Amino acid sequence: MSQKILIVDDDIDSLKLIGLMLQRNGYEVSAANAGNQAIAKALAERPDLIILDVMMPDMNGYEVCRRLRANDKTRDIPIIMFTAKTLIDDKVAGFEAGADDYLTKPTHPTELASRVRTMLQRNRSRSGGSQTEGGMAIGVIGAKGGLGTSTLVINLAAALIGMNRQPMIADFRLGQGSMGLFLGLEKSSGMGNILSRLASEITPDAITRELITHQTGIKALLSSSNPREQLLSFSVESAQAVVAAMKRMGKPSIFDLGSGLSPVVTRVHPMMDQIILVVDSSGVTLSMARDLLNELKTEKPERVHLVVINRSQISQQPPWNEVEQVLKHEIRAIIAAAPDLAYQAMEEGVPIVAYQPNAIVTSQISKLAEDVAIED
Repeated sequence: MSQKILIVDDDIDSLKLIGLMLQRNGYEVSAANAGNQAIAKALAERPDLIILDVMMPDMNGYEVCRRLRANDKTRDIPIIMFTAKTLIDDKVAGFEAGADDYLTKPTHPTELASRVRTMLQRNRSRSGGSQTEGGMAIGVIGAKGGLGTSTLVINLAAALIGMNRQPMIADFRLGQGSMGLFLGLEKSSGMGNILSRLASEITPDAITRELITHQTGIKALLSSSNPREQLLSFSVESAQAVVAAMKRMGKPSIFDLGSGLSPVVTRVHPMMDQIILVVDSSGVTLSMARDLLNELKTEKPERVHLVVINRSQISQQPPWNEVEQVLKHEIRAIIAAAPDLAYQAMEEGVPIVAYQPNAIVTSQISKLAEDVAIED
């Protein structure tokens, strides 16, 4: 049976053009020209995908999207917003309302068809697994501080968005959070607010209320850089509840675990499907990494991926096979030094991957994201 797509647009010509294109691609099409009608049809017909315009007379697309997401019967239907509104703030508003993708008019029919096909394939693979399993959880941890774990988390998420994934990121480093600063986001106390709750109160809905959406589409649960946040008292059960809830939300969820083996990391790292251990080539770092690696490999050693971030452009560095010999673990990826590019991207409040898509470091991070975060 062909998949059904609900098109919502108050422009009759747009409804006809999009509908004809989709029918030619083998899809069954339903149409609505107003927000209330769209909600009623979504509830009655349960389409496989909704293409939703923003500007409508009775109810804008953002509100339609929010209402669909709030209803258990329609919350999992993928939504592509398709609109002439082109500002970054409009795109952010769409993602915050719950849209899965965002296209601006005019769009070539081939691109629209490709986005529709990708979204339907993603939703099919998502519904094919058990809902209790949820998405993948990836933990990123540094052998020591200052290696760029937060930067890597942000850029992995940006790379995955470029692959039509829906990543979420979370920062467990209370009082030391820098991801919000890197992304130019002002509100950054979401993780602290969530961890202040009882574990039984930490649900996907509670986390959703604390998420911030960056202009790139990255959804983030952030820790503050206010040092007093380090004094917050919370249970490790609450931290585990955060991971469990986010595994049901992100595709995947990527966690900044800071550096070393804290009590929280000790309890949450077994919940990770993949772990990225970040090192550089210095003797001090490798010594610290060796001990940490032994701890992380006690459960499913194959899930631990060693990533070398080359933070210096000097040539006097050991060959990478020597690093592997010291750590007795294969290197999964080497990320090139790009200090100037990293600084420029940070000043603009965007990930390197989005700031310079053609850079060598971007291709290296994208390859790592594809290798580690894309499930077979």
